[in-house]
Order: sequence, then structure tokens, then C-alpha cells
Amino acid sequence: MEYTIQNEILAVSIKQKGAELFSVIHKQNNLEYMWSGDPAFWGKTSPVLFPIVGALRQNTYLFHAIRYSLNRHGFARDVDFEVEKRAKDSIIFLLRSSAESIQRYPFLFELRMTYTLEDNILHLTYDVKNMGNDNMYFSLGAHPAFKVPLVNGSSYGDHYLEFNKTENAPRWPISSEGLIEKEAVPLLQDTNTLPLTKSLFENDALVLKALKSNIVSLRSHRHGHGLEFDFTGFPFLGIWAAKEADFVCIEPWCGIADSVGHDQQLTSKEGIEHLESGERWSRCWSATFF
Repeated sequence: MEYTIQNEILAVSIKQKGAELFSVIHKQNNLEYMWSGDPAFWGKTSPVLFPIVGALRQNTYLFHAIRYSLNRHGFARDVDFEVEKRAKDSIIFLLRSSAESIQRYPFLFELRMTYTLEDNILHLTYDVKNMGNDNMYFSLGAHPAFKVPLVNGSSYGDHYLEFNKTENAPRWPISSEGLIEKEAVPLLQDTNTLPLTKSLFENDALVLKALKSNIVSLRSHRHGHGLEFDFTGFPFLGIWAAKEADFVCIEPWCGIADSVGHDQQLTSKEGIEHLESGERWSRCWSATFF
């Protein structure tokens, strides 16, 4: 099933599977902002990353001395969510833990994803609740893929990312197993812009930690269209595109892949979030389209 919410400016479409955003159309400028999901390059458009972000060492983690297995980015992106509430300009999707999920992730939870429109802004709020009696450990991230080039007649290299503060931030390389290497390498050096080139992602995603910025914009030297992406409250940011594909992913994360040599203990995983019994956790990203 697919659902569309809209207002006078935006029409936004979401799949029930994974509560995955797949279309954002600006009615006034007649532009589609989302990647097409062409499976020849990458068949997804905006998967939710839960209950882990990135890869585990050997796809395995340990909790209370029990070994569990999860594939990269977890399972929520591949599961049908319930539609809990729907209005013209908003929709709430709900995923609950199940007998199947507990085999891979031994926590009782509710995960809500709320899409809301406000003029030319899309808000996506993630709400996690610990429904069990013990502490719950998790990571959560977003993975929206925006179309580049945005406008016919422009090229990939006409576009760039602009941060709202000057950055001196290295990238953390990703190993062949999908793990975070121990040493960072230079990337952003006394600048607030990152020119987009397809060669930028030859060695997987750019992984950034502890940025000063909370907003990054996708812009072009050739036209005035783009988007402003607010990731306040997310301590990690990934930037990625599949090889030779016409998109860029802007990925705010609360959590990160295991580092090379990690002891596989879930509770000591970098960036791990935790909730006590009955507690709730919430984060929101917002994109302004122009």
C-alpha cells in the first residue's frame, strides 16, 4: 500500500513497507525531489535504520552473553507498518515488536514515524517507546535519497552541499566489512561547502561526527531550487550515493556502525541509545523544499 499526504504546496507519498518516503512533489514548481529508486543502482528511496545503524562486526552483537544476528541497518525498513492515524496533511505509521523480531532483537518496543506537512516543509518524527521491563538499547537513523540533478539541463557536478556553519571535520572511512576505521582522514577543512561529484563516494559513505552544523542544504550553481535539511539532535551524519547514480543521501543518525575491532557488546556500541522501561525517545528531521 502507498499513502499520500498533501497541502497547497507539497504532495508527499509513503509506502507502508518500512514507512518509506518515496516522493516529494512541489506543486508550485512541479519538481520531484526524491530519487526514483531504480534497482539497477539502489532500489530504495528513504529506509528507516532501526534498531541498528550500519553494520555490526560479523553481523553479530552480544547482550547478556547471548549472541544475536542483525543485517546492516536492521529490520524495520523491510517490515509493513500499521497506519495508526491519517489526515490530509499528516500520517502516523506504527511498528511493534513481534515474536519474530524478538529472535533477533530481544526488546519489546513501539516505533512510530509521523510525517507532517507545514507549508513547504516536511517533518519526519521518530518516536521509540520501551514496552518491556528492562533497559532497551537501540540506534536509529534516516536515509533519504534526493534526486541530483534536480532540474533538467543541469548536471550532478552543478550541485553542492552547504552547511550552516564553517566546518573542520574529517570523514571516518568504512572498511570492506562496513565497519568504521580507527583513524579519520581530512574532508571538510575550514569550509561550509562540499561540491558533489560521483567519485566522492567511491569508497562508500562519508561518515561525519560531531559537526558544528545542524542544517545542510542541497543547492546548485545553475538554478535556485534545492532543499534545506535540519538534522538537529542527530550526532552523526552520513552522505552517500550508489556508484554512478543520480542522487545523494543525507543521513542523520543516532548511532553508527561498529568500529573495526569492536567487542560486539551492544551496551558499549558507539552512539547507542537506551531507554528505561516505559520511557519514550523522539527525534525529528525536517526538509524545506524550494
